[in-house]
Amino acid sequence: MEATLAPTGRLRIVVAGWEGGGNVPPIVAAVEALCARGHDVTLVADDSLAGDARAAGAHFVGWKRAPNLPDRSPANALVRDHEWPDPFAVMSAWCERVFVGPSEAHARDLIDVMTVRPTDLLVASDLLFGSMLAGEAAQIPTAVLAPNVSLSPLPGHPPFGPGFVPAATEADHARDRAVAEAVEDLWNSFLPHLNAARMSLGLQPLARLLDQRKAVDLHLLATSPAFDFPVASPPADVRYIGPLLREPGWAADGCDGFKGQAEPRILVSFSTTEQGQRSVLVRLVEALGALPVEAIVTLGNMIEASDLPSYPNVRVVASGSHEALLPRATLAITHGGHGTTLRALRHGVPLLVMPMGRDQNENAARIEYHGAGLRLDPASAAGDIAAAICRLIDQPAFAHNARRIADTLRAEPPAHERIVAEIEGLVARRCARPICAA
Repeated sequence: MEATLAPTGRLRIVVAGWEGGGNVPPIVAAVEALCARGHDVTLVADDSLAGDARAAGAHFVGWKRAPNLPDRSPANALVRDHEWPDPFAVMSAWCERVFVGPSEAHARDLIDVMTVRPTDLLVASDLLFGSMLAGEAAQIPTAVLAPNVSLSPLPGHPPFGPGFVPAATEADHARDRAVAEAVEDLWNSFLPHLNAARMSLGLQPLARLLDQRKAVDLHLLATSPAFDFPVASPPADVRYIGPLLREPGWAADGCDGFKGQAEPRILVSFSTTEQGQRSVLVRLVEALGALPVEAIVTLGNMIEASDLPSYPNVRVVASGSHEALLPRATLAITHGGHGTTLRALRHGVPLLVMPMGRDQNENAARIEYHGAGLRLDPASAAGDIAAAICRLIDQPAFAHNARRIADTLRAEPPAHERIVAEIEGLVARRCARPICAA
């Protein structure tokens, strides 16, 4: 299958997406940006994203062979992180059920779409290995979109997962090597799934699972170097495009803002997917209830407000626009999802991060590294949480460092413009033809 540009230069783009909570807004934001530029975009994803895709101006095709969630309800979650004994077991469950296990199904679904709809470029997901495989098998220019920091550590970065800061001593380097080997072994335990998919599509097997990422043309990181650890020389195929921040439509309702005029004002937001966050939120609300602050806790649809204790200074709501709340917030408290973290930083708001898994330890480590907040174990007692909150409010260096990052983020070109430029540039290089979007 060869990419052939439409006569007008309007690109025909297929985007692979999946229902993963915090990864959804960046995917939809990318689709919106490409559609607004005039390109013909098809999102292939879980049915739960159909409304978002069509509202953005894209075509939508649901997964046929691959796992497909009909909605975002907790009952339909493919993996409930808190049900597994440790982070490696959680990651194994995600690999088996979503990331690698269904690789052939993801690849064949995308190839079917790209056969019916002539395609100039595929935007693959950094975690759906079958989406990268589809681009390789179909010989279509492929860009991988990572909605956060790089899954494959960049030069000088520690291994992804535990939330280490860059190594400073030989002991740190030894630790990094040991953990990197363990992470590599975990990925490679699923190599038979990927190689079976590759061979079914006529491709040679790989020696290591992460080598599948080498088959793509471009890796787009939807984050900022101002947030990431320093990189002396990024690989030539890696581009920072900046955070693709987009609020879901449901988030705008349910909260009319902070009531008081005096600080401190605190916004609390944990995962919009099931991570067993009820217990930490109970202790967090207890801590806030004992402090002279005004707090708003946004829940999403994972738990009910009635599940949490009630205090006059703590308002618990199903949803609320973080974009509207953060300009008046003194502090944000979160599990460390990339979107919530970068949105708070864009407003110069320091963070208390209580990571519960996934990429959250990595985001917490970067907050700590830049001095823009604190990291705290989600199992901490209410008194320890209260002490961390007081420290963040009382010590101005945290807010100063958060504002410093905000200044850099504001000076960067908008992410929606950068992703369009990178994708158009990739196709122009591969096809040697100018791109002139309608």
